[in-house]
Amino acid sequence: MTTARDLFIVSMDVASSRPVDPGDLSLALAGAEVIDLLGSEALALDGERIVPGGRWEQADKLLDRAAESLVRQPPYETVEDWLWRRGRGLSSAYLAALEMEGRVTRERGRWIPVRTSRTAVADSPERRRAAERWVSGDPVLAILATTAGIHDRPTEEADEIEDEAVVTVLAAVGDAVAELEAVRQRRTIEEAAFDNIWRGP
Repeated sequence: MTTARDLFIVSMDVASSRPVDPGDLSLALAGAEVIDLLGSEALALDGERIVPGGRWEQADKLLDRAAESLVRQPPYETVEDWLWRRGRGLSSAYLAALEMEGRVTRERGRWIPVRTSRTAVADSPERRRAAERWVSGDPVLAILATTAGIHDRPTEEADEIEDEAVVTVLAAVGDAVAELEAVRQRRTIEEAAFDNIWRGP
């Protein structure tokens, strides 16, 4: 199990007050991958730059792909740059991987027995482990989930994390999600202004 997979499963399993934005989730997943690779010593942080370690083979294919895509030449890549590069469409990649493994099912309608577009996580040891980690209040998972908009939990969990590299990654994810939201707001304002021009006085 990885933090990234746990996060994606939680995003599908936990009731949210609003739909989880795929862009926010993708950035959080990219951050979770960095944290997983830190844990396996496939990389280290030098300040905010990702320094590749040994070529550790990961048990998870998506995480293995993440490790292979690390920039291996100085001055290396910042965590922020990684989030934007690796995070592009990453939530869709995790959904596709879980579907391929048979860990995600498409729910059937109650009255019309045909496939619908609604997906759910199939019951499995992986799902139960993710749920246990969520219920236990794992601070890293809780902060990533809150940042991605999966759940509104207090952010005091950050005080429980002693690993400075992990704190750096979590802060970068928070900044990236905030930046993405600012871009959305600018687009909304620009589109509203454009509509007003065509409507006239």
